Amino acid sequence: MTSTSADASRDAARQQREIQDQVARADRAVGEEKSFGAMQAGARRYPETPLPRQHEAKPGDEARLDPAPMYDAPFYKGSDKLKDRAAIITGGDSGIGRSVAVLFAREGADVAIVYLRDEQADAEATRAAVEKEGRRCLLIPGDVRDRAFCREAVDKAAAEFGRLDVLVNNAAFQIHSSFEDLTEEHFDTTLKTNLYGYFFMAQAAVPHMKPGSAIVMTGSVTGLLGNAGLLDYSMTKGGIHAFVRSLATHLVPKGIRVNAVAPGPVWTPLNPSDKTADQITKFGSDTPMKRPAQPEEIAPAYVFLASPQTASYITGEILPIIGGYSGG
Repeated sequence: MTSTSADASRDAARQQREIQDQVARADRAVGEEKSFGAMQAGARRYPETPLPRQHEAKPGDEARLDPAPMYDAPFYKGSDKLKDRAAIITGGDSGIGRSVAVLFAREGADVAIVYLRDEQADAEATRAAVEKEGRRCLLIPGDVRDRAFCREAVDKAAAEFGRLDVLVNNAAFQIHSSFEDLTEEHFDTTLKTNLYGYFFMAQAAVPHMKPGSAIVMTGSVTGLLGNAGLLDYSMTKGGIHAFVRSLATHLVPKGIRVNAVAPGPVWTPLNPSDKTADQITKFGSDTPMKRPAQPEEIAPAYVFLASPQTASYITGEILPIIGGYSGG
């Protein structure tokens, strides 16, 4: 090796050590910094962890949650994206479903909501919120696991409004369990609610729909990434994603679009009725944004996918809203 080559080699090694030292100093500085708080990027400030200790009996009561879920999106301005259209929303009494109902109404749609009879108080609150937007709201209590009920609910909504343009499949059952302890009853309840219910409602709704109509389903980050404590729930959400892609292709000739929103952690009755009181204090803190979403942060995506003004060339898609990707 010539002296020139040797010098160049030593310079290269020295440069690598200098870069290494610079990166090490930067790493130490990051470690000494205080961890940043939850990300706030919305029109108003949203609750951060730790959340108050609480646990709900299934299926959960939104009026009891602390803090109250934020669903009314006061800074969201409607622009007739769903003018004079009619929608039916399962699980529309609370959580994401309630916020979707309110924003659909603000965009000019009449709304029917499907819910369990035990959730009557939540359903009445949703109806009041929809009517405050100047649109009609039809309450239809019942169980989406029942195929006959799904047909009756869809027929009732179509008769009341004279049309049916949007189906939002949103009702869900979720409760954690280890693989070893997952009972047949638990497994069956999750699949019947989350898969059979979605299938039954879609099958009942499509005959009423005309070109330009839309189906929007609620998937989940668990259907994308899995979840060790929610094996059955994750399975159904992955199934919903596959159902969306398959049904979308099937309905292209009819001019009906089918898409899904796949949320991460959202502050609704679903989670305090699943997790322990201690677990709920940290709910959503493991996302990059370090907090759960509020329903009003998720609902605009349903408007986007439901409206032919904004999503006419979108079908068979899964839209994740998970507070930032944390895979690496």
